Amino acid sequence: MLHLTNISKTYQTDKIETTALSNIDLSIKKGEFISVMGPSGCGKSTLLNIIGLLDQPSDGQITVAGQQITSYKDKDITQLRNEKIGFIFQSFHLISDLRVIDNVELPLLYRKISAKKRRQMALEALEKVGLSARTLHYPNQLSGGQQQRVAVARAIVGKPKLLLADEPTGNLDSHMGDEIMKIIESLHKNHETTIVMVTHDEAMAKRTERIVRVFDGQLVH
Repeated sequence: MLHLTNISKTYQTDKIETTALSNIDLSIKKGEFISVMGPSGCGKSTLLNIIGLLDQPSDGQITVAGQQITSYKDKDITQLRNEKIGFIFQSFHLISDLRVIDNVELPLLYRKISAKKRRQMALEALEKVGLSARTLHYPNQLSGGQQQRVAVARAIVGKPKLLLADEPTGNLDSHMGDEIMKIIESLHKNHETTIVMVTHDEAMAKRTERIVRVFDGQLVH
């Protein structure tokens, strides 16, 4: 489904050049569930951002479903990201003055979908994460675990083929982290969603099909 070939990422300032990733080769199969592990600052989140087309590599090639991303225009990349990729972040990133249902609907605003259809899809996503009774609440009326479930619903509302999760259980206690992990596992099992999850938690990583380890910007085999 997705191939990274000789990917490198360098950040340049006036005084220093920092290499975040170096010569990364990684293939992710359709329907695969992998975790990415490594110490803080090793390049895990940079790798996830490049996979999710949020950032561009300094060198190398990204291929998605047989198409080289370098041949895409910016608007094409934006459309691909919106329609095919879902994101779950550690810090939820919900909009505080929007109700739960409106937060979940947000990714659909960029598609040619009627308001009625958007609402239906958002309700279905919230049902999958067990929050059907919280649609009219605001984020500050929810617990951390509930906010992360809203974030998961927002990530899956558009039925993405690829789900990227950056420390999705990092801000939660062990019980709520386990609940979020069960939801993610269910998406993989029941919908054949391809999932890439960055985590520091070895126990969570062992629940995935494959662990990719990163150290000093390189893959460790």
